[in-house]
Amino acid sequence: MPRSRAPAPLSDPAVLIEQAPFSESLRALARRGEPRRVRKGTQLIIEGQFGDTLFLVVQGRLRAYSVGADEREITYGTYGPGEYVGEMSLDGGPRAADVEVVEPGLVVLVTRRTLEQHLAEQPQFAFELLAKVIRRARKATVGLREIALNDVYGRLRALLEAQAVRAADGTAALEPAPSHLEISRQIGCSREMVSRVMKDLEQGGYVESGRRHIRLLKALPSKW
Repeated sequence: MPRSRAPAPLSDPAVLIEQAPFSESLRALARRGEPRRVRKGTQLIIEGQFGDTLFLVVQGRLRAYSVGADEREITYGTYGPGEYVGEMSLDGGPRAADVEVVEPGLVVLVTRRTLEQHLAEQPQFAFELLAKVIRRARKATVGLREIALNDVYGRLRALLEAQAVRAADGTAALEPAPSHLEISRQIGCSREMVSRVMKDLEQGGYVESGRRHIRLLKALPSKW
């Protein structure tokens, strides 16, 4: 009698790819790629360099960011399971941002050649890819508008209200909430400024905060 094959362990990359929240077309692309386990702090993409690879997130979390001449960082976005980064280099230009691993996990490396083969067999994926690029461009436009038209408090208020989840009692919470450093990188200011405004909001009875927890107790004022 032939020996039965043991089930694949839950840590098997192939199993994890099947369990990841991908669309069916994106999952098919992930099956073609090269799985890589990544540690926190690993630099996957360096701004300004040339490359033609995508990274699909199976487990963990990535951060796309830039560093200014004054060493201040701005975060463009964080990406978890089901997301991917690197599509901005498909035009042959240099990388538009740095990308680092902020939570260890598993990514799948997909080369341009592999992507072209996938598109030849599943051309509908081109529309999915285009929709993703458009959504990210729209998000970047909104972010630039916030920075250009709002002061620090206005940008902070917009971020808190966008990320908070409303509860039945009328309050809203960010859990897990970004740290003051992460907030400062997202809205383009110093960590000290975020801490100062958050402290004022706490003293005014508008928010309650702790480690990785921010609760909005009542509607935030339009001006501060």
